[in-house]
Amino acid sequence: MTHQQDEYDMNLSSGIAAFETKSFTQAKMFLAPMAEEGNPEAQYRMAIMAQNGLGMVENPLMAYKYMKAAAEAGLGLAIHGLGFMYLEGECVEQDTGKAIEWFKKAAEEHELIGSMTTLGMIYFEGRGVPKDEEEGRKWYRKAGFDEF
Repeated sequence: MTHQQDEYDMNLSSGIAAFETKSFTQAKMFLAPMAEEGNPEAQYRMAIMAQNGLGMVENPLMAYKYMKAAAEAGLGLAIHGLGFMYLEGECVEQDTGKAIEWFKKAAEEHELIGSMTTLGMIYFEGRGVPKDEEEGRKWYRKAGFDEF
């Protein structure tokens, strides 16, 4: 590993650690350049900060741009996050169909339980789609809930 790669990895780790400890201004300092370079881990965290005004002024456009880029790069949490943006109409126009597509991708490719339970809720309650309790139960069962 080169010195440059070591430094890059250390900066990414420092940025993630700052994010996790809610030192958002410091996290932004480390993560913003990496997000611009296309690092999905940095993009995901920058999206969260931009969406919620953490360490910066709320920036829905930036939040969507980075969340989508990280999701398209295959980062499971970003795929779920993008689905949530579409479901709630946060940073992007609400679109339950697109939300379902992203949640299914996160559930099937990354086995994210949060995406499975969200899909269960969407179908069980008929949220933006025709109510389909059987489809809802299917997703709840995949998430490990036996009571459905």
